[in-house]
Amino acid sequence: MRAAPTILHLDMDAFYASAEQAAKPSLRGKAVVVGGIGPRGVVATASYEARVFGVRSAMATAQARRLCPNAAYLTPRFSVYRQVSEVVMGLLGALSPLVEPLSLDEAFVDLEAGGVEPSSAAVRAVGERLRRDILAATGLTGSVGLAGSKMLAKIASEQAKPDGLFLIEPGTERELLGPMSVRAIPGVGPATAETLRRSGITSVSETAEAGEAELVRLLGKAHGAGLYALATGHDDRPVVAERDAKSVSVEDTFEEDVTDRTRVQLELARLADRCVQRLRAAGRSGRTVVIKVRRYDFSTLTRSETLRGPTDDPGVVREAAARLLDGVDTTAGVRLLGVGVTGLADYTQEDLFAQAASEAAAAVAELPAAGGAAPAPGEAAPGAEGEGAAPERPRRWLPGLDVRHSVYGAGWIQGSGVGRVTVRFEQPWSEPGRVRTFAVDDPELEPGEPLPLIRARIPVGGEGCADAQDPAGGEGPVGGYGSAGVQGPAGAEAPVSEEGPADGQRLPAGGAGRMGTQGAVGGEDPVGTERSVGVYGPAGAEAPVIGGIS
Repeated sequence: MRAAPTILHLDMDAFYASAEQAAKPSLRGKAVVVGGIGPRGVVATASYEARVFGVRSAMATAQARRLCPNAAYLTPRFSVYRQVSEVVMGLLGALSPLVEPLSLDEAFVDLEAGGVEPSSAAVRAVGERLRRDILAATGLTGSVGLAGSKMLAKIASEQAKPDGLFLIEPGTERELLGPMSVRAIPGVGPATAETLRRSGITSVSETAEAGEAELVRLLGKAHGAGLYALATGHDDRPVVAERDAKSVSVEDTFEEDVTDRTRVQLELARLADRCVQRLRAAGRSGRTVVIKVRRYDFSTLTRSETLRGPTDDPGVVREAAARLLDGVDTTAGVRLLGVGVTGLADYTQEDLFAQAASEAAAAVAELPAAGGAAPAPGEAAPGAEGEGAAPERPRRWLPGLDVRHSVYGAGWIQGSGVGRVTVRFEQPWSEPGRVRTFAVDDPELEPGEPLPLIRARIPVGGEGCADAQDPAGGEGPVGGYGSAGVQGPAGAEAPVSEEGPADGQRLPAGGAGRMGTQGAVGGEDPVGTERSVGVYGPAGAEAPVIGGIS
């Protein structure tokens, strides 16, 4: 552990849900759940308003609906979250060359490697400035933890939530951690905590006092020894930049043992996608896919498969992970799942072909939505003999996705069903908008592009800034303290750096520019099985025009 709190941990607050609330003014202050909307869907993120009712990440959406039936249930828009994440990670990268992303919304930063003075006052100032810049650049909040080790920095960020900063002063670690629940230690989930509780261990201090031998007896060698080291403050793990890492992996611990095989498969596919997101963010590819399964009895199994060449294709990683899972018995319950990729390399030509093939397949899959759906069982395929081609089926309008109407402009799907689709027309910077209902095949309603979460302002040079129109929708400046400017619609306003360059010019590294998020094109498929449902109410119900948010 370091003598100065120079390790920073950033965790964005309820990231997916907060991004949706920022994009949809009518949902601000309301319960929002982002994830799979079908009967086998899984919650990706719940807003703090929904968490009050017990809704948590990785919970089955069906259970979340029972706990919080009046929440807005939205399809994830991963392209939007990735764009926001790029801005946030750019801000972190300006602080230090050593940034270790854990997911789209979470990362460690080694401030010492960035030349920050190793004093509490200096690192606190950096943390507060980072929080301000994230808010200015994205409209979202993040919580910052500062400490002398990765474990303590992560604990500190949890203490800071939501929207705060917490610094653990050197020498106060034992005093602070001792009375905390053992759940405060990273990697201790509900199942581990319950096993320890049955042995009379409920706090961090009791965990340390139990001794390594007892923890190994209770939890197994690897888990027990690791837990003892963390409980006694021994955490010398360095912050590892993604490019220097030898592997990339993600894992989730579940609130309750998962026994349903289909849900285990869905969770594994979700983790595979998250793993590939991290691979691509680092500009890497990998050759070996690894899965990790911790079962109900704390036994941990790992399985791996080496591919013919390196890849960053999510479909390839998902399929390999699924094949590996086929050989693992999960009947008695799964406490933790993980997916990783090892044998990392920079992008290769094969990767580019794989990516192109994946994108082509996705484009083909989307064709029915634009020009006729694939025939359902019992229907005649187009061109088949008989009465003629099957009638074209209308698009499926999934709750939360962006649309544009030729008359009313940009909006988002609030619900659909029984041949109708309800749209709320509003923008991130507007007042809560009005809702209107259309036929699902209304020719004036089309899928739309997400709007930036903050208005763009265009630099015109000099020390001041001026509002201007951006008819070309070009990218904004790249600030030295962050990355990626805002790609805004015509007439949008956006922030400018204090020392702005000429119009359209990029700021050099080290500048003081402020940036916004870049609007992404289109949404992503939801987690879990799709189902035509409304934003509000139980699965399968038609969404009401107003759900307590008008």
